[in-house]
Amino acid sequence: MTDEEFERGRTALLARRARAATGLSQQLFAARYGFSRASVRDWEQGRRVPARAVRSYLRVVAKMPDQIADALNEPA
Repeated sequence: MTDEEFERGRTALLARRARAATGLSQQLFAARYGFSRASVRDWEQGRRVPARAVRSYLRVVAKMPDQIADALNEPA
């Protein structure tokens, strides 16, 4: 297994874990947290690795899904 394949697998698990924490479909997860549905699909299937900042964001969503959704819906 190459380093790239390993990283894609880790990211796939991270994306699935974050979405599982919300109980949402890919489409609703993407809409709630500001992703495209295609990106969520590709991350979960290991086709793409998101940027480092997005991976950090996914970790936070996995741990605090409701708080993040609330913060995103607050007026600026």
